[in-house]
Amino acid sequence: MKVTHIPFHKTGFFSKTMIDYLEKNEEIQPFYNNFPDITGFHNQIEEKQKSFRLQSRLVLVDALKNQYKDFTISEKTSENIEILKQHNTFTITTGHQLNLFTGPLYFLYKILSTINLCEELSGKFPEQNFVPIYWMATEDHDFEEINYFNFDGKKVLWNREDGGAVGRFSTKGLEDVFEVFSNHLGNSKNAEFIKKLFSEGYLKHNNLADATRYIANELFSEFGLVIVDGDDANLKQLFTPVVKDELENQTSFNEVLKTITELEKNYKIQVNPREINLFYLGDDFRERIIFEDGTYKVNNTEITFTKAEILKEVDENPKAFSPNVIMRPLYQEVILPNLCYLGGGGEMAYWLELKDYFKVVEIPFPILLLRNSVQVVSEKQVHKLHKLNISLEELFLNQYDLLSKKVTENSDIQVNFDVKIQFLQKQFLELKEVAKQTDVSFVNAVNAQERKQIKGLENLQKRLLKAEKKRQKDLVDRITQLQNEILPNQSLEERQRNFSEYYLEYGSSFIKALKGALKPLQLEFTVLEL
Repeated sequence: MKVTHIPFHKTGFFSKTMIDYLEKNEEIQPFYNNFPDITGFHNQIEEKQKSFRLQSRLVLVDALKNQYKDFTISEKTSENIEILKQHNTFTITTGHQLNLFTGPLYFLYKILSTINLCEELSGKFPEQNFVPIYWMATEDHDFEEINYFNFDGKKVLWNREDGGAVGRFSTKGLEDVFEVFSNHLGNSKNAEFIKKLFSEGYLKHNNLADATRYIANELFSEFGLVIVDGDDANLKQLFTPVVKDELENQTSFNEVLKTITELEKNYKIQVNPREINLFYLGDDFRERIIFEDGTYKVNNTEITFTKAEILKEVDENPKAFSPNVIMRPLYQEVILPNLCYLGGGGEMAYWLELKDYFKVVEIPFPILLLRNSVQVVSEKQVHKLHKLNISLEELFLNQYDLLSKKVTENSDIQVNFDVKIQFLQKQFLELKEVAKQTDVSFVNAVNAQERKQIKGLENLQKRLLKAEKKRQKDLVDRITQLQNEILPNQSLEERQRNFSEYYLEYGSSFIKALKGALKPLQLEFTVLEL
């Protein structure tokens, strides 16, 4: 196994928002609190320790014990749940949707990064305890985002009626999915593990939340991972003051709107707040709460409340109130003694909209950490890259640019058009000086001629490149095939492939290799050669 780290910006797959954040750009600093480094964690510990109450810890531990009551868990996970009662115990949290059979590869990267960060912090802060948390997005309702995974270039799909919070979905019908999937796997030892994991998870648990808990627990329990289901009446009881404030004052809308006004001057906005950022949750529906004409209405239903009625409902039925993407981060920070949220670029971008909202409701804003991203390359693929003289950094170039670079390097015709264009620009500089002594029409004529001639050289460059690509067709085909194999659909494989493909080949050593490779505070992209 060999590990190479590449700066995120050199991969071309990360947004300006994320690159500026990682580089602590001055324009983005107002939108986060402590930075993910040792000094930042020291400050965050002090901040969270002052604000998080013992009563909240006790409610959290009781809720977790109840959620795990029908599961076999490791001694490490059991111990981690118990120590959450202690004032010097803190959590590091990642979240993920309930994708079928974990969905894309980065599910593993999120969780292993979270586990590794806890271990690293334990070494830096020996007087504190750190517990890795996986927050299951059980209250999401976009089933089309989670009802499939890709295996060996094929989509494994679960068809069923959509409606309500996905964590409550019955697993009925997944027998057919299992049969289709298992037919692709063969009968090796690793294949049998995958089959058992899928069948035990989905065919022996009644709902998607329990099935996902089982699978994540089987994969990561030995590392002490604690899995939280926010769709819990006791945990939501802790959140009721915030829910009432939202219903009465629309605080999140007002504060996030102010932040967005500033943030959008330099960055793309990830999500926009609604006037009330809460859903009303029933057994088979999750619908927005809307305030109209002095009445609270549940969208697409006949359910309505007066102000007094809805505030009473919050007290009596807290589980029915479900935070949306704007308020879910706050819910997490209210119920967990959390220091850091670890997520992908899209998640980080919407968290950056929330700092002022957290300040107003007096909840510490957590450290935000971009999760580890990984590209796995096999020994055979590395050999091919070396043979084609492609470095690991060059692998991430846009395919057109990569082909152009390698065809040019391999060409017998060495014409440096950049030098010729620079020479031409220098000649026109002298003409422009002369033109300034005449009239405006001559200046415009010189500028137009410069553009025309540079454009002509650029067109010649493209035609030469096209001819060379045709002449070097074998090289072009080999590079194209290899890059497409490593980066399916010209994107990171972590968004395209499922962990089962690698588990089938490498078994449990794949997870061990990932765990050994991921360095969350290094803030770089990881290439793992297996």
